[in-house]
Amino acid sequence: MSRSIAPANTYATLREIESRLKSIKNIEKITNTMKIVASTKLSRAQRAMFDSRAYGETSDEIFKKAATQPATEGNKLIIVSSSDKGLCGGIHSQISKAVRAKLALEPEADLVILGDKAKTQLARSYASNIVLSFNQVGKEIPTFAEAQTVADKIFKLGKKYDSIEIFYNKFKSGISFEPTSVPAFTEESLKSSPNFSAYDIEEDLAEDLTEFALANAIYWALAEGHACEQSARRSAMDNASKNAGDMIGRYSILYNRTRQAVITNELVDIITGASSLQ
Repeated sequence: MSRSIAPANTYATLREIESRLKSIKNIEKITNTMKIVASTKLSRAQRAMFDSRAYGETSDEIFKKAATQPATEGNKLIIVSSSDKGLCGGIHSQISKAVRAKLALEPEADLVILGDKAKTQLARSYASNIVLSFNQVGKEIPTFAEAQTVADKIFKLGKKYDSIEIFYNKFKSGISFEPTSVPAFTEESLKSSPNFSAYDIEEDLAEDLTEFALANAIYWALAEGHACEQSARRSAMDNASKNAGDMIGRYSILYNRTRQAVITNELVDIITGASSLQ
């Protein structure tokens, strides 16, 4: 009885191992393909990121020379630059962690969130702070038109903000990024700048300048975040492919050993049966 049950169990185990081995090989093909796609997108994302820095750094230079400072009192707005896609490591959780730390100090601040990933994480604790959210923004290479649309929606909220801060992932290298924040100055902050009079800007154009500067900053944040996302996804898929390769090696060894055991048991049964007939 025991000899008739053991081979059946062994065959079932062999089939299970073979099925799992096939599944892991398919997963490895998928992760390898996603790694190649992310690598291709990363090069384009980096080009867009360098272009966006020209916008952001130029605006920053204007405010630095004007000695503009953000307001410390009044209504505060935090803009969070994220995305809708996953499979890119902890890139979304890290930016959400940085925003939660900021909200712990300023719990009354409003939130505008770009991307469903950060929205899902922040809505668990700060749902009442979210006044505006966007998805499908920066789905591919971010554009200034998308950033301008976001800026227009913010100004159409009808609430006057005294300080605006943008949180995004800053691209440092192909394997590292850092959650960072930059201020987006309001019209009042610009007009109260000590060196504002050095610029030949009419008073009624200050609002247009701050709106344009906000769109610049959002575009910069989106482009940096998109490059970080592609870099993180490439690294995540590379690690997943390596892990799948390790598992394939282990399961291949297990499959061969189990198969050898099945063959050995069958030979023993044949030899034993032949001996009993003699």
